[in-house]
Amino acid sequence: LAFCRGRIVRVPKGPLIRVVGTEVAIPCSVSDYDGPSEQNFDWEFSRETDFVRIVSTWDSTFTSEEYQKRVGRGDIKLRRSSNDAVELVIRNIQPADQGRYKCSTPSTDATVQGNYDAEVQVKVISDGLSVSGSKARSSTSLRLSEGDSFKLRCSAITTSPEHTHLHVTWQIKSGSSWQDILSLTHEGKFQPGAGYEERYRSGDIRLDTGANDTYRLSVSQASSADGGAYRCLVSEWVRGVDGSELLLLKVTNKKIFLFEFLCLSFQALDVVISTSNVSVTERDSLDLTCNITTDRSGIFQAEVMWYFSTSPDDTLSDAQLLLSMDHDSVVSDSTLISLSHVDRNSYRLLVRDVDVEDSGYYFCEAAIWVPLHNGSWHKVVERTSAPVSVVVTALEPDYDVFLNASKTPKFSDDPTELNCRITNVQDTEANIRFTVSWYYRQHLPGDDAVTEELLASMDADWTLLLGDRGRERIQNGEIILSKKSADTFSLRIQWTSESDRGDYFCVISAWSRHRNNSWVKSKDVTSASVNIFWATQDYTLTVEAVKLKPFFVAGHTFEMTCKVSSKNIKTPRYSVLITAEKPFTDQSNPNGTTRIISLNQDSVVRLEDWTDQTRVDGVVLEKVQENEFRYRMYQTQISDAGLYRCVVTAWSPGGGGMWREAVNGLSNPIQIDFQTSGPVFNVSVHSDSPTIYQGEVADLLCIVTTEGMPLEPDDMSFDVSWFAVRSFALDREPVLLASLDRRGIVTQSRRNGSSDLSLERISPLEFRLRVHGCEDHDFGNHYCIVTPWVRSATGVWQREPDIKAKPIFLSVKMDVLNAFKYPLLIGIGLATVIGLLSCLIGYCSSRWCCKKEVQETRRERRRLMSMEMD
Repeated sequence: LAFCRGRIVRVPKGPLIRVVGTEVAIPCSVSDYDGPSEQNFDWEFSRETDFVRIVSTWDSTFTSEEYQKRVGRGDIKLRRSSNDAVELVIRNIQPADQGRYKCSTPSTDATVQGNYDAEVQVKVISDGLSVSGSKARSSTSLRLSEGDSFKLRCSAITTSPEHTHLHVTWQIKSGSSWQDILSLTHEGKFQPGAGYEERYRSGDIRLDTGANDTYRLSVSQASSADGGAYRCLVSEWVRGVDGSELLLLKVTNKKIFLFEFLCLSFQALDVVISTSNVSVTERDSLDLTCNITTDRSGIFQAEVMWYFSTSPDDTLSDAQLLLSMDHDSVVSDSTLISLSHVDRNSYRLLVRDVDVEDSGYYFCEAAIWVPLHNGSWHKVVERTSAPVSVVVTALEPDYDVFLNASKTPKFSDDPTELNCRITNVQDTEANIRFTVSWYYRQHLPGDDAVTEELLASMDADWTLLLGDRGRERIQNGEIILSKKSADTFSLRIQWTSESDRGDYFCVISAWSRHRNNSWVKSKDVTSASVNIFWATQDYTLTVEAVKLKPFFVAGHTFEMTCKVSSKNIKTPRYSVLITAEKPFTDQSNPNGTTRIISLNQDSVVRLEDWTDQTRVDGVVLEKVQENEFRYRMYQTQISDAGLYRCVVTAWSPGGGGMWREAVNGLSNPIQIDFQTSGPVFNVSVHSDSPTIYQGEVADLLCIVTTEGMPLEPDDMSFDVSWFAVRSFALDREPVLLASLDRRGIVTQSRRNGSSDLSLERISPLEFRLRVHGCEDHDFGNHYCIVTPWVRSATGVWQREPDIKAKPIFLSVKMDVLNAFKYPLLIGIGLATVIGLLSCLIGYCSSRWCCKKEVQETRRERRRLMSMEMD
């Protein structure tokens, strides 16, 4: 067992048979060893009994004197393939090298187990392989015609004393590399080379063996690809010691026999179209002849194909096949095209009733077919003629085009109509159709380039193609394209704008019907351009505001009129807007300008920013005349003071019944100013306790004070609104809390928390806001806005400007003792009750439920315990 697990050195089983002059590589490996992974090896040689040291991987002085020169010049060397394997390489082995070779490994094991060397026998035999060719074919050049057959032979003889096998390969050199054609392997199998599989299966290429160890390559159908240099490559193989495989002994370049078989020239084939460039008139016939010339002798047949292409550079795959005649003289079918065999070398193509689509390049392709020994036909050569240009001249009709404007605009939005008429029509047939294309050219200043823009065009089947410029307007019906008669086309612009000014012209296209019922454009005629232009002047609009009553007091009616005059506007209509510029003290409109009421061009009145619900009908705007408008304000208030203006917009008729804005105008201001010596109101906010705890009630007072002329309480009334800003600084939007109008109606905003609000009037000049059950979110700056109302001597209530009080900050704190008092009491009470209940349940359970009487037997006092105590 120890020996089986020890070191094992292995070399191949012998004897190893090698040919004189070849290179020998003897492998040696070691396994199941201890020590370092990389092992060393020593090689020795013996012819009879004693071993001579050859080479070592670890000792440079190991080599004996007789091998030092061969090792020094590299004829003998060690080639390491891994840490545990090397090869002894002997170049140009000689008969003197025949003998036993021993591979040894120095020990690196802890214990000596296994084998540390191994021997192999090497036999050196003479080179008995010779290859030769037939004397008639040796080193000759052959001239063949494509489709011919040829045979090449070589002889391979070996005089080796061992039982060997030969491997024969025929190769061809095309270019710089050799390529395998067909091989007879050392195992007796035929193996075709790459690209020759199909020819081998069809029997076109064969490898036969004959007497005297000859090997014959037969090619039945030579092609242009078979031209080149041929050689017969022979290698000698011997079966290994165990008989499992064949080993290569020798392949010698010196023994390769070379055949110089060059297909220098094949039969010539010229294909020429007898006619050069051709010009044919539409509806005539096209006649072309293809002439074939070849030096082929013997039996052959020609195949002819006619092609058509629109470009002279197109390949056969891109061209259109017109007609073909195969080598059996069978012609493919066609109605208007015929192919006939005029004589042995001429083939005629006839195209009847040509049209413009037949213009292009025509060329002829011809191929030569020869019969094979099995009765089939084989294509040996193929050529294509140079293309011939054919131009088919169309029968163009003769006509003129005249463009005139039946309607021209004088103002913007007037209609424009252009008529494009075909005149002087001559030499037209029934299969001619006319279509129109409309173009626009803009006038540009100076030398700027003028570009033409397509409005719309028609193709042969009357399909309308829209350009980018007029696409949307044509789809909306603003531009109408029509055909008034057989020779007149019309373009109508319903509403002409300034962007439509420029030059217009039309193009009449003539279309011809071809034999396949398709339409092809044959001619275009362009008309002279028509200029669409009208003089324009800038729009002017003047608005004058007049106050009808020079003086009035608060409570009376304010009236003013706005008179409008315009120039260069076609049938204008006006829209009016009344605006007021009030002092910046007006809190409802901090920007200073208010839009009150408007009247559009269709005389529809609309209230704009007039939000006083008590005076919904207090303002009126009406149209007195076509260019005069009157504004009335009933029961004017002191808050109505300011500058009033009329903003007028002039509108002119646009396309599709729509109105187009022309110009805007602003009137002079009319001032409303009330001279009064009434009281002056001030507002302040007060709280006795601005800091409160959660759940308490916060009281906030809004106090109004008056200065100047005293008023009776019945002559004063107030609108009060409370706001809060939920921040320490006034950097957020105010939130409306509640409001109390002068009629005593309270309105509260929607709230998210559980706190509640109440707003009441506690005196003629004091208003109290209460927050019940305050929460955290009730903190912040609180203020009130008061709108005073004063009754005048005439009994009319006048609204004074809004007054905003200075805010007061309300803080809401949490009462820690009250917050935790009740939870603590409840917890202590529940714990006490649960503890007493637990004690009661335990006492009762031990007293009545778990009591058990135990009768204990009397035991004697002895040294040994009773058995049952175990």
